[in-house]
Amino acid sequence: MTEHERTQCATLAALLHAGALVGLWGFALSAISAAVLALLMPDLSFTATLSFGCAALLGLLERYFAFRLRFDEKLFDGLARGHVVSLLSLDVALERLGLRTAPRAERGLEERMRATRQLLRRHAVVVVCQSLMFVLALMTETLR
Repeated sequence: MTEHERTQCATLAALLHAGALVGLWGFALSAISAAVLALLMPDLSFTATLSFGCAALLGLLERYFAFRLRFDEKLFDGLARGHVVSLLSLDVALERLGLRTAPRAERGLEERMRATRQLLRRHAVVVVCQSLMFVLALMTETLR
């Protein structure tokens, strides 16, 4: 890998590390929603129950995305630091661990980075949806 590519990997790893705050927010929304449902469900309105339930269920998808992003962060950090020596060795390692099927064609760094940024955007969208469901639940209970 070139110095420029290593710098790109380090920058993306730093972005993913910073994005972990979004995951923390999503986890907090999930935990609070689940706790509210467990403790207060009989006293909640139908809309609030549904909204808290949606926020908690979206938390499952959010946790999957957060896990994948954390994994990608470590891989890009490894590429940046030289611990992962090449994309081919990364693909071989992923295949041997059963995390990836044998690639038809080698994926380049740009394609991998684009896919990770897309995953980061999807994670943010899920957390925004969780936040909206949580706010809707709070508003319906406040107005009740």
